[in-house]
Amino acid sequence: MSSSDEDDSSFPTDYEIAQDVETEHIADVVEPFGIDRGDLELYGENKAKLTYDAIEGVVDGDQHEEGNLILVTGMTPTPLGEGKTVTTVGMGQALNHIGEDALIAVREPSLGPVFGVKGGAAGGGYSQVLPMEDINLHFTGDLHALTSAHNLISTMLDNHIRQDKAPRVDTKSVAWQRAIDMNDRALRQTVVGLGDSGGRAREDGFLLTAASELMAVLCLADSLEDLKERVARIIVGYDEAGDPIRVDDIDATGAVTILLRDALKPNLVQTIEGTPAFVHGGPFANIAHGTNSLIADAVASNLSDYLVTEAGFGSDLGAEKFMNIVCRFGDMEPDAVTIVASVRALKYHGQEMWPPDMDELEKEDVDAVERGLANLERHVRNLQKFGVPVVVALNRFPGDTESEVQAVLDHCRDELGVRAAESNVFSDGGEGGVDLAENLVEAAEEDSDFEYLYDAEDSLKEKIETIATEIYGADGVNYVDGAEDDIERMEELGLDDVPVCMSKTFHSLSDDASKKGVPEDWELDVREVYPSAGAGFVVALTGDVLTLPGLPNEPAAAGMDIDAEGTISGLF
Repeated sequence: MSSSDEDDSSFPTDYEIAQDVETEHIADVVEPFGIDRGDLELYGENKAKLTYDAIEGVVDGDQHEEGNLILVTGMTPTPLGEGKTVTTVGMGQALNHIGEDALIAVREPSLGPVFGVKGGAAGGGYSQVLPMEDINLHFTGDLHALTSAHNLISTMLDNHIRQDKAPRVDTKSVAWQRAIDMNDRALRQTVVGLGDSGGRAREDGFLLTAASELMAVLCLADSLEDLKERVARIIVGYDEAGDPIRVDDIDATGAVTILLRDALKPNLVQTIEGTPAFVHGGPFANIAHGTNSLIADAVASNLSDYLVTEAGFGSDLGAEKFMNIVCRFGDMEPDAVTIVASVRALKYHGQEMWPPDMDELEKEDVDAVERGLANLERHVRNLQKFGVPVVVALNRFPGDTESEVQAVLDHCRDELGVRAAESNVFSDGGEGGVDLAENLVEAAEEDSDFEYLYDAEDSLKEKIETIATEIYGADGVNYVDGAEDDIERMEELGLDDVPVCMSKTFHSLSDDASKKGVPEDWELDVREVYPSAGAGFVVALTGDVLTLPGLPNEPAAAGMDIDAEGTISGLF
């Protein structure tokens, strides 16, 4: 069994598994990796943050040669989820199981999706990070600190406008919304200032904290000083002449950085099998760059022989941004990439009738699997363009038949010419990922020639069109709704030599969420291009990507409860 306890009622729930684990004190978990108790700021016995002195000592020290970096990504996801986080956690455990020193690094869950669509996001089965309740809820307060810091900018901006200070803000050109860490479609468009007799009413709105530029800033900063510099240059609006107004212009830089001081420190927890895990930051991959913090990766890489980290959604989003944005800023490169696939995801993308009957995905259908392999192949070929070895991880579910599994493995090995292995880390923990781990070690030891997909000096249009054609498979790009003018403004702001962060649906390789498999004969529509000057990239908005999701008809929150003893149900 690999990813969902719902497939077998006899299998214990994630919560039951977690409650049966006798965890070690976090100081004892990380001590073998060279981290002393004095390097930790403890949040109880099972959670800690790394001190700034410890971070500096690890990153700038010479006690350990920088380890191998394994990136976990996936094929185009389905509504059911295919198990990237489970695989990431399981691979860390499996590498330790075969005698390699390994750490993992993953993102912090956002409360919006936790209570909205997907419930908890800390792995599952016997490959999860603990304490899962804390991680999925308030954890060490990072998301709350980010929300407060984001909204401090908002209130400082409104106070600046109210006092009509210089530089004078054009209220029709305010580019900074408010933030909330909860899915709430009613707050997407609002009007503020109605209750302030001396202020000015204006249109506003909210976005999810995970979509805030501050989240991207936090996850790309390499020090407190760097964080402060990035915060200072965030653009919050424009004056009547069209010149940018930044956080520093409204005197908010210092206060915002104060609120983020502790949030920048990486969080340390452990997996079920005692593998140390960094859980830090959480930018979305369809809006921002979609990976955990650079500072966590830098520390973990200098503590272990292997670091396993995850990029959000499919490889067209998270992995592409990891390669072109994160690796560029972090001066690092992956030694191998594992792409997570599942039989049911392949059948989903291989359906001939849409929308598919989800119950049909549980029935054997080798023909549908083989049709869906086109999607997996596209992702594999995309990743190979970066010059890194690729290993396919087939996340096995109880209903998968031997014929279906063999069809996938044979295609990967014989037709694609890449390593492929089953993964049973959900049901068996690290032991269930030994074959995959051994394949990844072999791949990481190969000579590779990592390269970015584009040069930073390429024009913005060249960068956008390279991603659209080389990764998404588009025939070309259309610039609509003023996107051409946006690009001219970015050039005027001196932001034409930075990476591009594409904002695109994760449901399809294309910008149309309804097109599954490998869409053909289509062009990408770019409707807006705007700066994330603090993060250091430009965002190209395509399709109808939402920065504040709403709750579904049956939100996950409706199935959650807590009893008199404090036992939680429905969160996982």
